[in-house]
Amino acid sequence: MHPQLDAITARIIERSAETRRAYLDGVAAAQAPKPSREGLSAGNKAHAFAACPAHDKQALLGGNWPNIAIVTAYNDMLSAHQPYQRYPDLIREAARQCGATAQVAGGVPAMCDGVTQGQPGMELSLYSRDVIAMGTAIALSHNTFDAGLYLGICDKIVPGLLIGALQFGHLPAIFVPSGPMASGLPNSEKARIRQLYAEGKASRDELLQAECDSYHSAGTCTFYGTANSNQMLMEFMGLHVPGASFIPPDTPLRDRLTEEATHRAAAISQIGETYTPLAEVLDEKAMVNAIVGLLATGGSTNHTLHLPAIARAAGIIINWQDFDDLSKIVPLLTRVYPNGQADVNHFHAAGGIGFVISALLKAGLLHDDVTTIYGQGLSAYASEPMLQDDELVWRPAPDSSGDSDIVSDCDAPFDPEGGMRLLQGDLGRGVIKTSAVKQAHRIVEAPARVFNDQNDVLAAFEAGKLERDCIVVLRFQGPAANGMPELHKLTPALSVLQDRGFHVALITDGRMSGASGKVPAAIHMTPEAKLGGPLGKINDGDVIILDSVAGTISIKASDFQQRSSVPMPQANHQAGLGRQLFRNLKERVGSAESGASLFE
Repeated sequence: MHPQLDAITARIIERSAETRRAYLDGVAAAQAPKPSREGLSAGNKAHAFAACPAHDKQALLGGNWPNIAIVTAYNDMLSAHQPYQRYPDLIREAARQCGATAQVAGGVPAMCDGVTQGQPGMELSLYSRDVIAMGTAIALSHNTFDAGLYLGICDKIVPGLLIGALQFGHLPAIFVPSGPMASGLPNSEKARIRQLYAEGKASRDELLQAECDSYHSAGTCTFYGTANSNQMLMEFMGLHVPGASFIPPDTPLRDRLTEEATHRAAAISQIGETYTPLAEVLDEKAMVNAIVGLLATGGSTNHTLHLPAIARAAGIIINWQDFDDLSKIVPLLTRVYPNGQADVNHFHAAGGIGFVISALLKAGLLHDDVTTIYGQGLSAYASEPMLQDDELVWRPAPDSSGDSDIVSDCDAPFDPEGGMRLLQGDLGRGVIKTSAVKQAHRIVEAPARVFNDQNDVLAAFEAGKLERDCIVVLRFQGPAANGMPELHKLTPALSVLQDRGFHVALITDGRMSGASGKVPAAIHMTPEAKLGGPLGKINDGDVIILDSVAGTISIKASDFQQRSSVPMPQANHQAGLGRQLFRNLKERVGSAESGASLFE
């Protein structure tokens, strides 16, 4: 085991001792010697099982079978979630095969960030994570279940489901993906056409055709953004059936993996053979493994928000210093868009998550001594599933990469460090994703151009007012200001400036999409401007130095500390598209580094 990995884990355990104990005490109090539904009244039971088929009803009323909760984020607007439409029937039948029952306990909302990018609806996106967590709790509050299957894939949905499930940490939990869509237009070509459109060199029809060719069928979008980072994390945490992440939807292997998830949920339930509650799976070592996986694969920066929020739901306290210190010892092992040209289908074919886990285990950069839904040891996930004579089997992950341009091992990494760094200095604390940023762009010194709205940035670009070295400062985008929207809409314009030879960067207290990458972006800056943070003191023309190599962010202004922060301008972020319902959340949301959560 790498000594630094052990040291960082040890300090997280020590830091979390009190809160973790309180969490585990709560889990212990919720555990019962027999199924919880045995404590229901006759009327409670009658309501709970009224609509069940006769065979299921008899088993449930007798209390002899495990009852599996299905919490689903199905809707058919999200391509990744559309395949879930038929999952409940598949799961119910699989449950009966192994002497169990299954019920859809509840549904949770699922936003598509691809639809809301650059739109007012994006201001609800991050809050939706905590709404999903609350919806999950409502679904499970009927207290009639022995295990849970969680159907979700995209951005805020998996973190929200997991935060909610952790409130029922005495129940086993398995996450069930649906798989990526077939590869369409290469992501690099899509990005090229977006940039051409930003320059006025491509028509809207050409842009629309490129987007439709990229996002063209059921399944998860194929770039390595937040959705696919979610799937990777569920494997590194031991919450998937091994190798389930990137098997295409509506295929025999995908269906068998879903059936296996159901059988496993029954087996690890309290009534099953090997009771494995979620609280036992998601501990401090599992959280460290998750961060390592994120760094080794160059995953989404959104998880510098989600992982701290998930950890706190389990009584574990992690911070950006943990990410930064781990990034210094964890090499970058993948090149998947936006960190390379390949998509997740190419990544999976080249060895995929199983190969990466195997490589990291060999290098002593993962904790193998963890509990997973498959028992002790993360090594079960250094494998890949396949059908052999119509039977689901696993074979060891390949010993060598199938394509060294896409995935490598720790002896020949793409970068000796992981893909994210902590930035700190005069302007506060933030994070930067470096895995897709070329070395030549990792240090930027330039005058500031200050904006309070992303549309004003684009207007300035279109008017030619950003044709120079500049660091765009976009403030009042934090969780307490307007919900911390993703600012991916800025990526094509800033990329054009960088490609024209200008030294350019972004500094913001907002977020960037997991698909963003080539332009250096200091994001999640905290304290945020709305709460008096340093971004509120920056003036146009102030020279800023963003140094992602040293991990610093500073300003050349002798009077900076003496300046007063400007107040947030009055803007229409309070109403329209349901935003008025979330007004009160802004008053209690936590800081970005603690997860931008309502549950602190």
